[in-house]
Amino acid sequence: MLRWAILGTGFISSTVVEAISLSEESEAVLVAGRDSGRTTDFQKRHGIEESVIGYDAALDEPGIDAVYIGLPNHMHHELAILAAARGKAILSEKSLTTNMESTHALIDAVRSQDTFFVEGLMYLAHPLYRRLQELLLDGRLGELRAVNGYYAADIWQMVNPAGRGTLFNLGCYPASLLHFVVQTACGEDAFRQRASSGGGNRLADSGNVCDAALSVRFENGVLASPQSTDSYGMAYGFAISGTKGILRFKTNPWHPLAGRNLIEWLPYGGEPEEICVEDDHDSFYHQIRMVESCVAAGLTEAPRPSPRLNDSLEIMELLIEWEAHCRG
Repeated sequence: MLRWAILGTGFISSTVVEAISLSEESEAVLVAGRDSGRTTDFQKRHGIEESVIGYDAALDEPGIDAVYIGLPNHMHHELAILAAARGKAILSEKSLTTNMESTHALIDAVRSQDTFFVEGLMYLAHPLYRRLQELLLDGRLGELRAVNGYYAADIWQMVNPAGRGTLFNLGCYPASLLHFVVQTACGEDAFRQRASSGGGNRLADSGNVCDAALSVRFENGVLASPQSTDSYGMAYGFAISGTKGILRFKTNPWHPLAGRNLIEWLPYGGEPEEICVEDDHDSFYHQIRMVESCVAAGLTEAPRPSPRLNDSLEIMELLIEWEAHCRG
């Protein structure tokens, strides 16, 4: 039984606790927050044994095996460093952090303590992505030529401005999926070999990027165009083009659900094929199961498709590069 401490009492923490409750091999036994009323309410709603105010107290609990960091992303590195020093397994929400200095500090701390860590890009733990991995490698695409994706949601008024805007809240989804596709189809070193340009719009009050578009050319000739906005809409799209056809997501690629998740194969000059990955659970449940299996096996990183430490580092490098274009 993996005994979890939950750091943070927001919506995403509730979602993760519900996923933990579905597994027979995990239990949320403690929640930590900064507001006593919210923390107590969270504890009661989810039937958690204990609540504490402040995060150090939670991390010092000897009976805690794993920590979920569900706090704003500018706080992720501080708490991951503290949790690693105490030898806890760590699941930390996306984005990894909000700048490269804190990214390197987090990664160095986790590696030095030799403890398990994974960034909470939960969608990659769903069986849909093992199937996508197979599709990218079975030869049907031919050579990879282009990747296009966008994620739009009108949520800018609900997010913490310290999180630095759409790129670190929503843009990390198309950026991480672009990373997975290029790495799978073209090799471990292909993603960093690129040139990019881009632009965006910024909010007047915070200066955060709210709309962002990027154009990337990888050294092998693959072109990519991820986009992200949290100022309008509620829409998604992702397509992978090769010399023989296109793989296109028909359901939300970043929130695979319990039930039917669909990818469409569109061969050039042939009949479309609907590829269905049906599962009883959503991606948050599969993320918890992935952490359980990794900890049980004594691993310090998740296997692909979930992000390894170096994968999270490369995704952050792209996000920072993208933000620089938007601010330039």
